[in-house]
Amino acid sequence: MRAVVIEEFGEPTGVLAAAERPLPEPGPGQVRVAMILAPIHNHDLAIVRGVYGYRPPLPAIPGTEAVGRVDAVGPEVTGLEVGQRVSVSGIQGAWAEYFLADAAQVVPVPEAVSDETAAQLLAMPLSALMLLEDLDVRPGQWIAVNAANGAVGRLLNVLARQRGVHVLNLVRGPASVRALGELGFEPVVDTESADWVARATESVGGEGVARAVDQVGGPASNDLLTLLGPRGELISFGALSGQPMSINPGAMIFKQAVVKGFWGSKRAEEIGPEQRRKLIGELVDAAARGVLRLEVESAYPLESAAEAAAASERPGRNAKIALTAK
Repeated sequence: MRAVVIEEFGEPTGVLAAAERPLPEPGPGQVRVAMILAPIHNHDLAIVRGVYGYRPPLPAIPGTEAVGRVDAVGPEVTGLEVGQRVSVSGIQGAWAEYFLADAAQVVPVPEAVSDETAAQLLAMPLSALMLLEDLDVRPGQWIAVNAANGAVGRLLNVLARQRGVHVLNLVRGPASVRALGELGFEPVVDTESADWVARATESVGGEGVARAVDQVGGPASNDLLTLLGPRGELISFGALSGQPMSINPGAMIFKQAVVKGFWGSKRAEEIGPEQRRKLIGELVDAAARGVLRLEVESAYPLESAAEAAAASERPGRNAKIALTAK
């Protein structure tokens, strides 16, 4: 079978290459899935670079999420049949024509849900939903998120608004402002404009932001801290800038702010299977009703994985880049 393989950790454009690999056979409690579409997430590229929370043994096939159809069922598997279309997340090896997954990780998806949405249904949406629950905000309160034109920012807008929570979207550049505005995700503030802090402060009113989600790091972390109200919380969700968080201790002290991290994989383990199933059911229902729609900007063949990785990190992108086995 064709697969994307890394022989060493490094820059994705230099280490991602297609190769032939043996067809994997499902063991007890496993299924083999024929991949249809697999998104490229930031954490996938961090794994390829060797800078994520864990390193797979090399050589490795990257990819942690996909939509596909069950191709073979191993012993002791019940409730799944060959031909079922499923979403899978939290795996390794999705960037291949076929991959293995534990049956417990597989979520059947209705045909009404597009491949583009189904391919992204679990990792980022579940993280965003768990994050929103952890934020513990009341209807009428404000949260702020930077890099809001990305998948997590858009998801937070959809999920928070269903709960009556207001979202302040921070982006870079007029194209991103227009893209979110067209979706109705207001207010949107361009952090490259000269008066953006004043405009953001005016947007949220006197109480300030209750929670701020930082996906960028570097000086952007302190920008969010500036917008926080008293006893607000700043949550580190990512580091797109590649820089350490820069925090003004004065603002943190006098606002009595809390700064903490959020790792979706660990939270999914901590909440337990029952709560996880409940949240996933909510996501599948929202996708089937068309409330949750996730787009793919471009889909690349496995042989073009390095090119796809470069496109995934190109500024101005407004939807996911994905790989396809078709």
